Amino acid sequence: MRKNSNKNKRINGEVMKVISEAIRYSKDPRISPMTSVMDVEVAPDLKTCKVWVTVMGNDEDRERTLEGLKSAAGYVRSTLAKELNMRYTPEIRFIMDDSIEYAIDMSKKIDEIAAKDNEARRARGEENED
Repeated sequence: MRKNSNKNKRINGEVMKVISEAIRYSKDPRISPMTSVMDVEVAPDLKTCKVWVTVMGNDEDRERTLEGLKSAAGYVRSTLAKELNMRYTPEIRFIMDDSIEYAIDMSKKIDEIAAKDNEARRARGEENED
């Protein structure tokens, strides 16, 4: 199976949906309710699955949630086996996705630079071109 085949995309989507639901209804208190599954990549041989998650909160919340997810991987895998009829039930590996935090940080930096630029223009007496 090619890595980006339609079948693999469909499997990734179904696995993502089931894992998201399993995490949402998990009873582990370490898993933050602000946890989102950002992406899922099931290997072409269907034996492994990487799950990228993001957690809104501080670093402690992220670490605690990732620890809870890793300990709940067996539960999530059994839920996946019950919900989907697949040849193999993939072994699940959770990975923290920091792309949203990175994007927010970059946006703040851009806003700061734009504000400094506007301030410098006003100091020189120039009109704002925006």
